[in-house]
Amino acid sequence: KYVEDQEATGGKNLNRKRQQIADRLKPFFKSQRADSLTDFTVKQFIRQRLDEKASPSSVNRELATLSHMYRTAVRRKLIKEQPFHIEKLQEPQGRIIALSDKECAALLAAAIADSDPDCYLFVLFGLNTAMRHREILRTRFDQIDFGRLRLFVPLAKAGAREQPITPQLAAALQRERDMRDEKDRDGFIFATPRPGQNKAGHRHRMDKPFNRAVKAAGLDPEKITPHVMRHTAITNLVRSGAPLPVIQRISGHKTLAMVLRYTHVHGSDIDEAIGAIGISVQDGATAIPAAGAQTKVESA
Repeated sequence: KYVEDQEATGGKNLNRKRQQIADRLKPFFKSQRADSLTDFTVKQFIRQRLDEKASPSSVNRELATLSHMYRTAVRRKLIKEQPFHIEKLQEPQGRIIALSDKECAALLAAAIADSDPDCYLFVLFGLNTAMRHREILRTRFDQIDFGRLRLFVPLAKAGAREQPITPQLAAALQRERDMRDEKDRDGFIFATPRPGQNKAGHRHRMDKPFNRAVKAAGLDPEKITPHVMRHTAITNLVRSGAPLPVIQRISGHKTLAMVLRYTHVHGSDIDEAIGAIGISVQDGATAIPAAGAQTKVESA
Protein backbone atom coordinates (compact mmCIF):
# COMPACT_ATOMS: atom_id res chain seq x y z
CA LYS A 1 0.00 0.00 0.00
CA TYR A 2 2.84 2.35 0.80
CA VAL A 3 4.56 1.80 -2.55
CA GLU A 4 1.26 2.25 -4.39
CA ASP A 5 0.67 5.51 -2.51
CA GLN A 6 4.15 6.77 -3.41
CA GLU A 7 3.71 5.85 -7.07
CA ALA A 8 0.38 7.68 -7.22
CA THR A 9 1.70 10.83 -5.51
CA GLY A 10 5.10 11.04 -7.19
CA GLY A 11 7.15 9.97 -4.18
CA LYS A 12 10.89 10.41 -4.50
CA ASN A 13 13.60 7.72 -4.46
CA LEU A 14 11.04 5.01 -5.25
CA ASN A 15 13.54 2.51 -6.64
CA ARG A 16 15.65 2.77 -3.51
CA LYS A 17 12.61 2.44 -1.25
CA ARG A 18 11.36 -0.65 -3.10
CA GLN A 19 14.76 -2.26 -2.64
CA GLN A 20 14.94 -1.33 1.06
CA ILE A 21 11.48 -2.78 1.67
CA ALA A 22 12.17 -5.98 -0.26
CA ASP A 23 15.71 -6.64 0.99
CA ARG A 24 15.71 -5.24 4.55
CA LEU A 25 12.42 -4.12 6.08
CA LYS A 26 10.06 -6.85 4.94
CA PRO A 27 12.35 -9.80 5.80
CA PHE A 28 12.88 -8.46 9.33
CA PHE A 29 9.43 -7.07 10.21
CA LYS A 30 7.13 -9.35 8.17
CA SER A 31 5.92 -11.34 11.22
CA GLN A 32 4.88 -8.12 13.05
CA ARG A 33 1.50 -6.42 13.01
CA ALA A 34 1.84 -2.87 11.70
CA ASP A 35 0.57 -1.41 14.98
CA SER A 36 2.68 -3.66 17.23
CA LEU A 37 6.21 -2.48 16.43
CA THR A 38 8.07 -1.17 19.48
CA ASP A 39 11.24 0.78 20.15
CA PHE A 40 12.87 -2.49 21.19
CA THR A 41 12.00 -4.21 17.89
CA VAL A 42 13.40 -1.29 15.89
CA LYS A 43 16.59 -1.34 17.98
CA GLN A 44 16.94 -5.06 17.22
CA PHE A 45 16.72 -4.23 13.52
CA ILE A 46 19.42 -1.57 13.90
CA ARG A 47 21.67 -3.99 15.79
CA GLN A 48 21.26 -6.67 13.13
CA ARG A 49 22.08 -4.26 10.32
CA LEU A 50 25.19 -2.99 12.12
CA ASP A 51 26.27 -6.58 12.77
CA GLU A 52 25.94 -7.11 9.02
CA LYS A 53 28.47 -4.28 8.60
CA ALA A 54 25.93 -1.83 7.16
CA SER A 55 27.05 1.78 7.45
CA PRO A 56 25.20 4.18 9.78
CA SER A 57 24.08 6.21 6.76
CA SER A 58 22.57 3.11 5.08
CA VAL A 59 20.72 2.16 8.27
CA ASN A 60 19.44 5.73 8.64
CA ARG A 61 18.07 5.70 5.10
CA GLU A 62 16.25 2.44 5.83
CA LEU A 63 14.85 3.85 9.08
CA ALA A 64 13.72 6.96 7.20
CA THR A 65 11.76 4.78 4.77
CA LEU A 66 10.20 2.85 7.68
CA SER A 67 9.24 6.08 9.43
CA HIS A 68 7.82 7.64 6.27
CA MET A 69 5.81 4.48 5.65
CA TYR A 70 4.22 4.83 9.08
CA ARG A 71 3.55 8.56 8.70
CA THR A 72 1.80 7.76 5.44
CA ALA A 73 -0.25 5.04 7.15
CA VAL A 74 -1.31 7.52 9.85
CA ARG A 75 -2.21 10.13 7.23
CA ARG A 76 -4.27 7.54 5.35
CA LYS A 77 -5.90 6.54 8.67
CA LEU A 78 -4.76 2.93 8.38
CA ILE A 79 -3.33 3.17 11.91
CA LYS A 80 -3.87 5.73 14.67
CA GLU A 81 -0.25 6.60 15.39
CA GLN A 82 3.33 5.48 14.88
CA PRO A 83 3.91 3.02 17.76
CA PHE A 84 7.67 3.51 18.01
CA HIS A 85 10.31 6.24 18.17
CA ILE A 86 13.38 6.28 15.97
CA GLU A 87 16.73 7.73 17.02
CA LYS A 88 18.99 8.02 14.02
CA LEU A 89 22.58 6.85 14.20
CA GLN A 90 25.40 9.37 14.22
CA GLU A 91 26.88 9.65 10.74
CA PRO A 92 30.36 10.86 9.83
CA GLN A 93 30.07 14.25 8.13
CA GLY A 94 30.47 13.84 4.41
CA ARG A 95 32.27 16.24 2.10
CA ILE A 96 30.07 19.00 0.75
CA ILE A 97 30.46 19.33 -3.02
CA ALA A 98 30.14 22.85 -4.41
CA LEU A 99 30.56 24.02 -8.00
CA SER A 100 33.07 26.67 -9.02
CA ASP A 101 31.93 29.79 -10.89
CA LYS A 102 33.24 28.27 -14.12
CA GLU A 103 31.31 25.03 -13.52
CA CYS A 104 28.14 26.98 -12.71
CA ALA A 105 28.44 28.87 -16.00
CA ALA A 106 28.98 25.62 -17.92
CA LEU A 107 25.99 23.96 -16.24
CA LEU A 108 23.73 26.93 -16.96
CA ALA A 109 24.82 27.05 -20.61
CA ALA A 110 24.14 23.32 -20.98
CA ALA A 111 20.71 23.72 -19.35
CA ILE A 112 19.80 26.50 -21.80
CA ALA A 113 20.73 24.20 -24.70
CA ASP A 114 18.81 21.21 -23.30
CA SER A 115 15.70 19.91 -25.08
CA ASP A 116 13.61 20.39 -21.92
CA PRO A 117 12.57 24.07 -21.73
CA ASP A 118 12.23 23.87 -17.92
CA CYS A 119 15.83 22.79 -17.40
CA TYR A 120 17.23 26.32 -17.67
CA LEU A 121 14.82 27.78 -15.11
CA PHE A 122 15.40 24.86 -12.76
CA VAL A 123 19.18 25.38 -12.75
CA LEU A 124 18.76 29.14 -12.44
CA PHE A 125 16.48 28.60 -9.43
CA GLY A 126 18.89 26.19 -7.73
CA LEU A 127 21.95 28.41 -8.10
CA ASN A 128 20.14 31.65 -7.20
CA THR A 129 18.08 30.59 -4.19
CA ALA A 130 19.62 27.50 -2.50
CA MET A 131 16.13 25.99 -2.53
CA ARG A 132 15.56 22.25 -2.43
CA HIS A 133 14.59 20.24 -5.51
CA ARG A 134 10.94 19.72 -4.58
CA GLU A 135 10.52 23.26 -3.20
CA ILE A 136 11.56 24.65 -6.58
CA LEU A 137 9.11 22.50 -8.52
CA ARG A 138 6.16 23.54 -6.32
CA THR A 139 6.67 27.28 -6.90
CA ARG A 140 3.93 29.39 -8.48
CA PHE A 141 3.96 32.76 -10.23
CA ASP A 142 1.29 34.08 -7.85
CA GLN A 143 3.64 33.44 -4.91
CA ILE A 144 6.26 35.90 -6.23
CA ASP A 145 6.54 39.50 -5.05
CA PHE A 146 8.67 40.92 -7.85
CA GLY A 147 8.95 44.33 -6.19
CA ARG A 148 10.35 42.97 -2.93
CA LEU A 149 12.26 40.07 -4.53
CA ARG A 150 10.49 37.54 -2.34
CA LEU A 151 8.89 34.17 -3.01
CA PHE A 152 6.43 32.63 -0.56
CA VAL A 153 7.17 28.94 0.07
CA PRO A 154 4.14 27.41 1.84
CA LEU A 155 5.45 23.84 1.93
CA ALA A 156 9.04 23.50 3.07
CA LYS A 157 11.05 21.09 5.19
CA ALA A 158 11.39 23.54 8.09
CA GLY A 159 7.96 25.13 7.63
CA ALA A 160 6.52 27.92 5.49
CA ARG A 161 8.91 30.78 4.77
CA GLU A 162 9.45 33.88 2.66
CA GLN A 163 12.31 33.07 0.30
CA PRO A 164 14.57 35.90 -0.97
CA ILE A 165 15.40 35.69 -4.68
CA THR A 166 18.09 37.42 -6.73
CA PRO A 167 17.34 40.20 -9.25
CA GLN A 168 18.70 37.90 -11.98
CA LEU A 169 16.21 35.16 -11.17
CA ALA A 170 13.35 37.65 -10.77
CA ALA A 171 14.06 39.09 -14.22
CA ALA A 172 14.11 35.61 -15.81
CA LEU A 173 10.85 34.66 -14.08
CA GLN A 174 9.19 37.90 -15.21
CA ARG A 175 10.19 37.17 -18.81
CA GLU A 176 8.90 33.62 -18.50
CA ARG A 177 5.59 34.80 -17.02
CA ASP A 178 5.10 37.34 -19.80
CA MET A 179 5.52 34.57 -22.40
CA ARG A 180 2.90 32.30 -20.81
CA ASP A 181 -0.74 32.22 -21.85
CA GLU A 182 -2.82 34.57 -19.72
CA LYS A 183 -4.51 31.66 -17.92
CA ASP A 184 -1.10 30.26 -16.87
CA ARG A 185 0.46 33.47 -15.57
CA ASP A 186 -0.55 32.83 -11.97
CA GLY A 187 -0.06 29.05 -11.96
CA PHE A 188 2.82 26.67 -11.40
CA ILE A 189 6.14 27.76 -12.85
CA PHE A 190 7.05 24.13 -13.54
CA ALA A 191 3.62 23.02 -14.69
CA THR A 192 3.23 19.36 -15.56
CA PRO A 193 3.32 18.57 -19.28
CA ARG A 194 0.69 15.83 -18.63
CA PRO A 195 -2.18 17.46 -16.69
CA GLY A 196 -4.45 14.43 -17.02
CA GLN A 197 -1.90 12.12 -15.38
CA ASN A 198 -0.64 14.40 -12.63
CA LYS A 199 -3.11 15.60 -10.03
CA ALA A 200 -0.57 17.86 -8.32
CA GLY A 201 -0.39 20.13 -11.36
CA HIS A 202 3.40 20.53 -11.22
CA ARG A 203 6.40 18.41 -12.17
CA HIS A 204 7.69 16.10 -9.44
CA ARG A 205 11.30 15.56 -10.55
CA MET A 206 13.89 17.14 -12.84
CA ASP A 207 16.61 14.50 -12.46
CA LYS A 208 16.73 13.37 -16.10
CA PRO A 209 17.08 16.78 -17.81
CA PHE A 210 19.43 17.95 -15.05
CA ASN A 211 21.56 14.84 -15.56
CA ARG A 212 21.75 15.56 -19.30
CA ALA A 213 22.88 19.12 -18.60
CA VAL A 214 25.53 17.91 -16.15
CA LYS A 215 26.97 15.55 -18.76
CA ALA A 216 26.83 18.23 -21.47
CA ALA A 217 28.72 20.60 -19.15
CA GLY A 218 31.50 18.04 -18.76
CA LEU A 219 30.72 17.39 -15.08
CA ASP A 220 30.46 14.08 -13.24
CA PRO A 221 26.80 12.92 -13.07
CA GLU A 222 27.70 10.53 -10.24
CA LYS A 223 28.65 13.46 -8.02
CA ILE A 224 26.66 16.43 -9.34
CA THR A 225 23.00 16.08 -8.34
CA PRO A 226 20.35 18.83 -8.10
CA HIS A 227 21.17 19.14 -4.38
CA VAL A 228 24.72 20.23 -5.28
CA MET A 229 23.21 23.50 -6.55
CA ARG A 230 21.90 24.12 -3.02
CA HIS A 231 25.34 23.31 -1.57
CA THR A 232 26.92 25.69 -4.06
CA ALA A 233 24.61 28.61 -3.30
CA ILE A 234 25.01 28.24 0.49
CA THR A 235 28.79 27.85 0.20
CA ASN A 236 28.93 31.07 -1.85
CA LEU A 237 26.87 32.86 0.79
CA VAL A 238 29.28 31.72 3.50
CA ARG A 239 32.30 32.78 1.46
CA SER A 240 30.72 36.20 0.85
CA GLY A 241 30.90 36.85 4.59
CA ALA A 242 27.12 37.00 5.10
CA PRO A 243 26.06 36.52 8.76
CA LEU A 244 24.99 32.98 9.55
CA PRO A 245 21.42 33.96 10.64
CA VAL A 246 20.97 35.67 7.26
CA ILE A 247 22.21 32.57 5.46
CA GLN A 248 19.84 30.46 7.54
CA ARG A 249 16.91 32.58 6.43
CA ILE A 250 17.86 32.26 2.77
CA SER A 251 18.61 28.53 2.91
CA GLY A 252 15.56 27.62 4.99
CA HIS A 253 17.55 25.51 7.45
CA LYS A 254 15.81 24.78 10.72
CA THR A 255 18.89 25.38 12.88
CA LEU A 256 22.16 27.30 12.69
CA ALA A 257 23.98 24.03 13.34
CA MET A 258 23.01 22.90 9.84
CA VAL A 259 24.38 26.11 8.33
CA LEU A 260 27.66 25.65 10.21
CA ARG A 261 28.35 22.57 8.08
CA TYR A 262 28.98 24.94 5.18
CA THR A 263 31.65 26.98 6.93
CA HIS A 264 34.27 24.65 5.49
CA VAL A 265 37.11 26.29 3.58
CA HIS A 266 39.05 25.23 0.50
CA GLY A 267 42.78 25.25 -0.12
CA SER A 268 42.78 28.68 -1.79
CA ASP A 269 40.95 30.19 1.19
CA ILE A 270 43.48 28.69 3.58
CA ASP A 271 46.40 30.04 1.53
CA GLU A 272 44.87 33.52 1.45
CA ALA A 273 44.08 33.49 5.16
CA ILE A 274 47.53 32.32 6.28
CA GLY A 275 49.09 34.93 4.01
CA ALA A 276 47.26 37.66 5.91
CA ILE A 277 49.17 36.92 9.12
CA GLY A 278 52.59 36.37 7.55
CA ILE A 279 55.43 38.46 8.99
CA SER A 280 58.93 38.25 7.56
CA VAL A 281 62.25 38.67 9.38
CA GLN A 282 62.70 41.99 7.57
CA ASP A 283 59.32 43.22 8.84
CA GLY A 284 60.36 42.66 12.44
CA ALA A 285 64.14 43.12 12.15
CA THR A 286 64.32 45.97 14.63
CA ALA A 287 62.47 43.95 17.23
CA ILE A 288 64.60 40.81 16.92
CA PRO A 289 67.79 40.78 19.05
CA ALA A 290 71.03 39.60 17.49
CA ALA A 291 72.02 36.01 18.11
CA GLY A 292 73.59 35.64 21.58
CA ALA A 293 72.75 39.19 22.62
CA GLN A 294 71.80 39.82 26.22
CA THR A 295 68.24 41.07 26.67
CA LYS A 296 67.49 43.52 29.44
CA VAL A 297 64.58 42.72 31.68
CA GLU A 298 63.14 45.56 33.65
CA SER A 299 61.18 44.84 36.77
CA ALA A 300 57.83 46.42 37.19
